[in-house]
Amino acid sequence: MAIERKFVAQNLKEFEIGEFIMENLKKVGYSHTKLQRTPLGEKIIISASRPGLLIGRKGQNIKNLTKTLKKRFGLENPQIEIGEVDSPDLDPQIIAERIANSMERFGSARFKAIGHKVMESVMAAGALGVEILIAGKIPSARAKSWRFYQGYLKKCGNISQTGVRKAYAAANLKSGTVGIQVRIMPPWIKLPDDIGLREEKDVVAGEAAAAEEIAAEERAEEAQKEEAKAEPEKPKRKPRKKAVKQEKETKETPAENTES
Repeated sequence: MAIERKFVAQNLKEFEIGEFIMENLKKVGYSHTKLQRTPLGEKIIISASRPGLLIGRKGQNIKNLTKTLKKRFGLENPQIEIGEVDSPDLDPQIIAERIANSMERFGSARFKAIGHKVMESVMAAGALGVEILIAGKIPSARAKSWRFYQGYLKKCGNISQTGVRKAYAAANLKSGTVGIQVRIMPPWIKLPDDIGLREEKDVVAGEAAAAEEIAAEERAEEAQKEEAKAEPEKPKRKPRKKAVKQEKETKETPAENTES
């Protein structure tokens, strides 16, 4: 039980650090945080699409964040590393933050244009499907949920739990807080019902190669049989015991002749 509590405490601490960093690092394209334990201390890897804004001038933002993490979470020697996201248009956290920043900037009147524009950029990046849910008091004073979707998106099964990427964000508007949920199915997911057909040329070439291999094996077996037939049979050796008896008989015969 002590080991289980230790793992739970570590995961909870990592989650709290990620939530704190996400709240304090806005408008920098924040993606996710990963915590690693090293002999020198805790290694915190922050992934973002705009690492220059995250680092700040002369690394001032990183220094302030390091001091805050030491005081707030009791980390002895936190080492912060910044990683750049390769494809930001396929990262749901970056997309959700982008929608929230746009709504806070332009207001709730243009939320439809923002949703469609972001959805097109995600599909242009190669995603198989995308779904954006915006819920809140938009565009009127009554709360409502709006759904933007395009492509193919799994909603059940193992792929929906492990393959579909999800993220949440919130936009603080004058009318209240608006929740944003983004789901993206990336292009590298292998679906169980994805079956590809081989071209006829490839099939014929594969069958011809297999036939040639079988014919070569048959020819090799026939050659081995012919070599075995051509070899002469070796004479059989007589047993050792019989040869010894014959030598004894030849030695005894001259002695009997002398006596006579």
